[in-house]
Amino acid sequence: MSDNKELREKLFYEQKNGYDLIGTDERIALEEFCEGYKVYLDNARTEREAVSEAIRLAEAEGFVPYTYGMEVKPGMKLYRSNRGKSLMLAVVGSKSLAEGCNIAAAHIDAPRLDLKQIPLHEDSEFAYFRTHYYGGIKKYQWLAVPLELHGVVTLKNGENVEIVIGKDPSDPQLVITDVLPHLAKDQLSKGAMDIIAAERMNILLGSIPYDDEGSDRVKLAVMSLLNDTYGITEEDFLSAEIQAVPSYPTRDVGLDRSFVGGYGHDDRVCAYCELKAILDLDKPEHTAVCILADKEEIGSEGTSGMQSQAFECFMEDLCDAQGVALRHCFANSFCLSADVCNAYDPMFAEISEKRSNAKCNYGMGILKFTGKAGKGGTNDADAETVGKLRRIFDDNNVVWQMGALGKVDQGGGGTVALFMSRRNIATIDAGVPVLSMHAPFELVSKFDTYMTYKGVKAIYED
Repeated sequence: MSDNKELREKLFYEQKNGYDLIGTDERIALEEFCEGYKVYLDNARTEREAVSEAIRLAEAEGFVPYTYGMEVKPGMKLYRSNRGKSLMLAVVGSKSLAEGCNIAAAHIDAPRLDLKQIPLHEDSEFAYFRTHYYGGIKKYQWLAVPLELHGVVTLKNGENVEIVIGKDPSDPQLVITDVLPHLAKDQLSKGAMDIIAAERMNILLGSIPYDDEGSDRVKLAVMSLLNDTYGITEEDFLSAEIQAVPSYPTRDVGLDRSFVGGYGHDDRVCAYCELKAILDLDKPEHTAVCILADKEEIGSEGTSGMQSQAFECFMEDLCDAQGVALRHCFANSFCLSADVCNAYDPMFAEISEKRSNAKCNYGMGILKFTGKAGKGGTNDADAETVGKLRRIFDDNNVVWQMGALGKVDQGGGGTVALFMSRRNIATIDAGVPVLSMHAPFELVSKFDTYMTYKGVKAIYED
């Protein structure tokens, strides 16, 4: 029997809860790490704010803006902001870029409600903002939820006016109203996707009329308030990017405080992990690159998305400074697509294949592939890339697990991995498992968050 036990331990793959694998020192370290993450998440409600906060943290650690023509020496800490909506950082390694670099790529956009370009209207003496939802949301989850407004209004002279309403405790908050249950017979008879139509997701702004004899008096009163505070007119909304986001402060969740709850874990939790990893990096052998990308939730499109040439421009400038061909650098590089995965939820066990799904407190989740059904729209990393990641993580005491995006025919999704691999870069997905993904209030395990930071840092140092 003893021989059989040893043989089982040798041959079988057995996962263990991460808290059984670490000591007191790491428990303290993960708590401290997540305190910093909570501050970041509260300060990064939009992709623009995520970039601004990342730059603030990076400059405090000696990072400087990179411009073409700068001499690139080992140990230099550089960054380039792409239109204030995405960000690339690099710590230059002692080896030539011809030998490749180690890349971590996360996204900083999150599901939300965007204001339409002509958003303000009045109906029955209520003033509203019309919205257009961004990314994959369950629309009903956004009803009767306190909301904040964050964004910019670009005036015709090119000046940006920053808008933040609802974040400060003294600010008013906003909301989309819902039907009372006493009269919800028709609403509750519909499928979940039809509980509310997108065109009815209007944010209530006010009800006090302006003191005059004209029409749209409540709309006029609201516009007058906005003009007094921000100096804008209704026409200025035509060149604005204003987002409505949940007004939930980031908090510990659970009596044991094992979870962090907040808006935007997907994918700002991985963004913070890779950002903190590169900020804590000293002098790597291979150049380390951190990408904080925009637009992933809608296909990585646009100038700030991962399909744009912004990343190539940054890397080509660095390669030119060392006399290296960009294609040679990419061919020898490694990329961790640091994106969240779904965590197994026993309350919804039917959507997951339990043996394959990532679980909370079991460490950083590696996904060999994402996509849908027959692996459509996925990178599908090769065995050699998975083997390399296993070696790096095990050598650096990173607790990790394999994951899968639910049952095969249940649904699916994608990440930026597909677009990184198109650049001939060996790429694999790995990140933090999330409960209630894309909801206004998501949950992540503190343990998994810390292990993701350790995992990214191990890759940078490999």
